[in-house]
Amino acid sequence: MRVLLVEDERKVRDSIAEGLQSEGFEVDVADTGSHGFARLRDAPPDVLILDLGLPDLDGLDVLRDLRASGSRMPVLVLTARDALEERLAGLDGGADDYLVKPFAFSELLARVRALLRRGRTETVMQLVHLDLELDLVRRRACRAGEELVLTTKEFELLELLLRHAGGTVSRKAIAEVVWRQVSRATPLDNVIDVHMARLRRKVDDPFPRRLIRTVRGVGFQLGDGPA
Repeated sequence: MRVLLVEDERKVRDSIAEGLQSEGFEVDVADTGSHGFARLRDAPPDVLILDLGLPDLDGLDVLRDLRASGSRMPVLVLTARDALEERLAGLDGGADDYLVKPFAFSELLARVRALLRRGRTETVMQLVHLDLELDLVRRRACRAGEELVLTTKEFELLELLLRHAGGTVSRKAIAEVVWRQVSRATPLDNVIDVHMARLRRKVDDPFPRRLIRTVRGVGFQLGDGPA
């Protein structure tokens, strides 16, 4: 599978490219929007990873022009802009998914693989598992039609569990994705457990069916608990 990475920050670009290559992807890179346009025209990839903050052209312009050409290529946008209007602009411009910097490579890899599996059939704006819904753009969570008031970390924890519903998410993955900690002298296990306990009180305690499970010695799982 071929990936085109359009990113102007050299360290970020090199790190992502090396990681993807180690996972078996063929990676082409561009450091400006105009260079990215040229690569898209000359050798269309299977998926585009596009930074929005480019030095010559706004990434949104690249994205809009790509969609205007009729391309349905899967696009993952990278952005340091976490405001609602910026997320909406990216998705309205034709992005299929987005990641806010800084992010863990493992999460980028999971998003890329999901886009390649799915193709461009739907934009990732909402995650749903049974009666639990997450609006990724407006950052709202609901269960059984009732809105859940979550902190930023609680929302990110729940998003990670929903993206991997049915599978086990390790504490290491949570530390990397939610806390952006790749390695540290003191593990974040206690901090993660405290936040997970708070999340459970909001997601599970008011409802008859519990969804969040602890997988002893490994991590956590969003499943279909007993009624």
